[in-house]
Formats: sequence, C-alpha cells, structure tokens
Amino acid sequence: MRFQVLLGALGALAITKPALALAAEQPVAESNAFTLGQIIVTGHPAEGIAVGGSTLNSEAIYAFDRNSLDDAANLIPGVVASNSGGSRNERLLFVRGFDRFQVPLSIDGIRVYLPADNRLDYGRFLTPDIAEIQVAKGYPSVLDGPGALGGAVNLVTRKPTDDLEVEGRATLSLDRDVDYAGYNVFGLIGTKQDQWYAQASYTRNFQDHWDLPGGYTPVAGSAENGGERDFSRTRDWRVNAKIGFTPNNTDEYSISYTRQEGAKNAPLHVSDPIATPLPAGAPTPRFWTWPYWNIDSVYFLSSTALGAKATLKTRLYRNSFDNLLSSFDNAAQTTQTLGRAFNSYYEDEAYGGSTQVDVDLTPADTLRVAAHYRRDIHVEYQQSFPSGTTEPHQANKEDTFSIAVENELALSPRLTLTIGASYDWRDLKTAEEYGTPPTGGSPQIFSYPLANVGDWNAQGQIVYLPGAGSELHASLSSRVRFPTIFERFSTQFGTAASNPGLKPERATTAEFGVSHGWGAFQAAGAIFYSDIEDAIVAVRPSNFPVNTSQRRNLGDGIYYGGELALSARPGSALSFGANYSYIHRRFDIDPQQGVTVPVFELADVPTHKGFVYADWSPTKRLHVVPNVDLASNRTTLDTFLPGSPAGTVRYYRTSGYVQANLRVDYELVEGVLIGAGARNLFDDDHQLADGFPEPGRSFFASVRARY
Repeated sequence: MRFQVLLGALGALAITKPALALAAEQPVAESNAFTLGQIIVTGHPAEGIAVGGSTLNSEAIYAFDRNSLDDAANLIPGVVASNSGGSRNERLLFVRGFDRFQVPLSIDGIRVYLPADNRLDYGRFLTPDIAEIQVAKGYPSVLDGPGALGGAVNLVTRKPTDDLEVEGRATLSLDRDVDYAGYNVFGLIGTKQDQWYAQASYTRNFQDHWDLPGGYTPVAGSAENGGERDFSRTRDWRVNAKIGFTPNNTDEYSISYTRQEGAKNAPLHVSDPIATPLPAGAPTPRFWTWPYWNIDSVYFLSSTALGAKATLKTRLYRNSFDNLLSSFDNAAQTTQTLGRAFNSYYEDEAYGGSTQVDVDLTPADTLRVAAHYRRDIHVEYQQSFPSGTTEPHQANKEDTFSIAVENELALSPRLTLTIGASYDWRDLKTAEEYGTPPTGGSPQIFSYPLANVGDWNAQGQIVYLPGAGSELHASLSSRVRFPTIFERFSTQFGTAASNPGLKPERATTAEFGVSHGWGAFQAAGAIFYSDIEDAIVAVRPSNFPVNTSQRRNLGDGIYYGGELALSARPGSALSFGANYSYIHRRFDIDPQQGVTVPVFELADVPTHKGFVYADWSPTKRLHVVPNVDLASNRTTLDTFLPGSPAGTVRYYRTSGYVQANLRVDYELVEGVLIGAGARNLFDDDHQLADGFPEPGRSFFASVRARY
C-alpha cells in the first residue's frame, strides 16, 4: 500500500531529464569535475545537491549517503541497482534494462574492463572521492569508444579549483541494534596554480557486517540464522593522484594514478540447505570468498589547441586487474580438501589510447574524428584440491580498434543536428586453455580456434531550443558490443561448449525528450525504445552431450519506457524533487532446428522505480534531508525446488519496496559539519534476488571538514 501511495505522489510530481537540483541561490562556482575525464552525455549537470537525468554530483552522493557506485547510480532515472545472487553475490547496475556486459564502466573516460568475463562488481567502486557519476543513456557517443550497446557509466574524479583545498570525512556505520558495523573515511588535498595543479585523495570503506531486517525469519537447515548477515564483511580502499600542466587558457596535460583494492566475502542463499547429506535436488553449497580484487591504472590525458579552429585530445593508459577467488569445503572457510575447493587466479593487463581531433569547419559546423586502440591480456590459472596442484598459466590476448567520426551542424541558432558513425573490430591473438583438448589426449595447454570480428555503429541526434530554459531532443542510435572470452570459450566446469565465431549483439535505440523551466521549477521527460538483435543466449544443441550448452546469437528483445522528474525551490529554506522510471522488457529466443531452448525470463529490473527527496533548512546552519527509494516487484530465479529434479528452475516476482531514509547535518563552524542519519527507517524486508535479502535498518554518524 505504501508503494502505491508514494508512486501516485511521485507521478504527480515528476517530470525531468537534465537535472533535479536542490541548489542554493548563489553564484555558480567553478566545477571540481575533472573535465578531461568526462564523456559525452545528453543533458546538463545540475548544481548543489543534485540528481541529474544523466549525472549525479558529489554533493548528492554525500547528502544521500551513497558510498558505492551501485547505491549511488540507483538514484539516477533509468538506472537500476540489483544483486546477482548466487555464489558470486555481486552488485549490479542496469541502464534502461541493459546489463553490465552491455554498458561499459570507465574512470575518467578510461574503460574498466575484465576481458575474461567482465563480471564487474559495482559494490567495489567507492564514490566519496568522485566529483560526478555520468550515465550516457540512449545516445552514448561513438567518439567515446566501442562497447556501449546500451549506454555507458563514467566516474569523473575531482580536480582542484583553489590555491589550497583540503577535505576530510569520517563516517561511523551502526546496525539496526545501533552496534558497530563499520566505517568510511575520505581525505583530499589539492592545489591549483596559474600553470599547474596537483591533487591526491584517499577513501576507505570497511563493512564489518550488516543486519537483516527484524521481520526476517530464519530457514531451518540453512546457514543464515538472522541478525548480523553471515559473510557480509567487505573491505575496499582507493587512492587517486593527479598532476596537471595548463600552460595557457586552451591547453591542459595531466597524468593520473588510481589504485583500488578490495576484499569481500559472499553471503549464502538464506534457504539453500548446507547440512550433509543434502536433500534430493539441492545445489552443492559454494563457500566462496575473494581475498583480493584489485585494480591499478595510470593514464595521461591532454587537450591541445591547434590554432584557433582545431583541438587535439589524447588518452594513453595502462590498467591491471588482479583477482583471487577461493572456494572452501565448509561455511567456516577453514579447509580446502574436497574436489569443489580451489584457488582461481586472474592476472589481467590492458594498455592503449585514443586520439580525437575537433575541427570547426565553419562557425556553425564542427567535425570530430576519433581513433581508439586497446590490447587486453588475460592470464588465469587454478590450484585444485585435494591434490593441491596448480595448473599452467593460460593466456588470452586481444586487440580492439575503433574509428569514429561525428559532425555537429547548427542549422539555425535554435536547431542543431549531430550525426556520427564508427567501425569497431577485434583481432584475437591468443586463446589458451588447460585441460583435455577437443581432439583428446592428456591434460595440456591447447589453443581454441581464433576468429576475428568487426561491425559498424551509427547515430544521429537533433536538438531544438524553442526558448529560454526549454529543450526538445530526438535521437536514433545503433550500437554493437563484442562477446567476452567467457562467452566464446568458457566450458563452465564441463557444462558448456566453446563458440569462437560468436557474433556481436546489436541494439537500435530511439529517444525523444523535452525539458522546461518555470523560474524556480524545472521539469522534463524522455521516452525510449530499444530493439535488440543477435543477443547472446545459452541453448542446448541436440548433437551435444547431455546437459551441455553453447552460446549463440539467437536472442531478440524489445526494451521501452520513460523517465519523468521534477525539481523545485519555492523558497530559500526548502527545495525538493523526484524522479520516476518505467522500464518494460520483452525477450525471445529464436527457435532453431536441433536446438533446445531453455526456460528463460529477463530478471533483476523492476517495471517502476522512483526517488523522492527534500532539503529543508529551518536555520542557516541546519539541513534536514529526507528521501525515499521505491521500486515495484521484479523477476528473479529460484534454482532449488524441494521435491523437483535437479536443474529445475522457477521464475517469480519478488515484492517491491519503499525505503525511507534521513540525513541531518549541522554546521558547527564554517566548513565543519557533523551529521547523523538512517537508511531503511521502516526496516523494510525485501529481496532483489532470490534468497538474498537486502539490509535492514541502519544508522550512521559523520563529521566533515573542508578548507
């Protein structure tokens, strides 16, 4: 009932795309976003405590206490956070229904990509040191590189704007019983001088545990007994440093370094049994943990004016990813003696760069040309038990290229047409595996067949400005994404066959949007429609061994929906806003002779999602920020049905949720704030994935100092 009431209120309030701003009426300050690291998004960033249609700034991240990427980006219309469930228990993001394989993630425009399977855990990416989260939806520019079939997410780091900038934050996390649950700290120091700038920041998040909602009832025979969620401990930290050179008003050169390290456990399904012997059809328990999950990146970004009418932009980088997944015999994670125990190591490296030239052909016509190159090197090996032997290192090497062109033409002072196209291609150099080769024989290093692939992208957008504060836009974009190494070659512990010739997926998206402002009020909306072709799905060919699948391009889908929002500042002491997303997805697997199509439904994305917030200042030093997250039910998957044969699955809809939150900040002296707040005030009990409840009520206390 609470969901229907708030959803109705939200629909009455909401209409936006570019920005939902809770901003004080003050002069516009220079943005602290690292402009060299931004990508192209539709819509303009808002100021103050703001939830833009395509952006979320650092003040909103702080005010709403969103310290991880999945939690923060979930505030943006059209973006949905979820949980993978299962033994990996990773945090997910969906952009208008598209998943992490179809929506690239970047830091300062440098893609974070795991060539093996790209199973990014968005909960590992911290936000306190981020200036802005950008989400390109519907029209991710071809200039920003390949892979953005369904959109793109970019984390923009901060850049100093004053002679001396110092900031420190500390937050104490408390569980529903007001016991210690962890902490978050953040520190930054930077300087901006006439011809150079420098900055360093550090953030760390330690989660000792989180509590299940009070209404949770433990399931007999499972590992979870309620209260503190078992295996919910995580540890993450990130350091970012940059130094830049600005010799004049047009040129900028910067070298940045980012290092993040993480370690996490994985909560178990709350109803799957772990006692021996297991009931018939019960899945074998997986006691998995990640002792380290580390990303390292060094990159050079520049912008150079070539005379009065041209600009050269470059990006050069080297990234690395190191990961260990350990599987244990038991829930105590103390022994590795059974056949299901292992240590799986990933050692990935990527290097590459891009060049972009912008040329003003006429005062009304700008041509942009970009070229991208990236080499990914994936190395994996596994230590197996009970023998304890470690297999040889296996390597995969692949080059990715993209050439893009875009033309922006002002047809009139109020009408602009932008058209772009690109061609992406991959050159697979090495694809190694350790095991029994397809031709038979003893276990050894062997190579899969090498297959290369290329495809085109095209898009166009028209923007019309009918008057001050108003905008209409329409766009059409057709983009592809290439399959990962996992999709092409993984045998999934002997249950899948490779398919080196797997083709790219394609999505064609149309969008229409409008925005308008009436003084203190802003409203906007957008509708979208995506047609997905050649989607990659797992099917079972009849000539394959029993229970062996293969990925093929047999999926077709339709995603459509809309986004609405509103922001207002009726007085100096009060501002408020809301946003609403509607996402509908339909997906079919094309029948093919000799192929068994599995029971399959799209999961993890609710049809309706919204966010409502306010900022009330009864006095100059006091800010009260109530806010509410809400979502309708979503499809999830149950893989253990007592009494059913092993492998039986059931799709069903989880319940929706309404989660009320509150933050109160008081400024003790200029630049020093103390704060306190709560998440999930009503202790709402809900699941995003079958068997994995979300946290119950929690509290926090914080201090923030800025100079």
